[in-house]
Amino acid sequence: MQRELAAQRRYRGITQKEMAKMLGITERNYLAKEHGVAQFKIDEMFAIAHKFNMDIGEIFLPNNIMEHDMRINEG
Repeated sequence: MQRELAAQRRYRGITQKEMAKMLGITERNYLAKEHGVAQFKIDEMFAIAHKFNMDIGEIFLPNNIMEHDMRINEG
């Protein structure tokens, strides 16, 4: 799940429907992406980061990237 994305969207009072419209995708498709069932395209990630005036990594990278990398390398 894209926890930071969902938190930022709610903080700004933006609905999933509004996000879907901004990205030119269906609400169902957006919901799947926000819940991690499907992946955001890179252009969608940049559009979201621009809308929120944030760096792409602040939204889409794990909070603790070093811990995340260690789990991947161990697996």
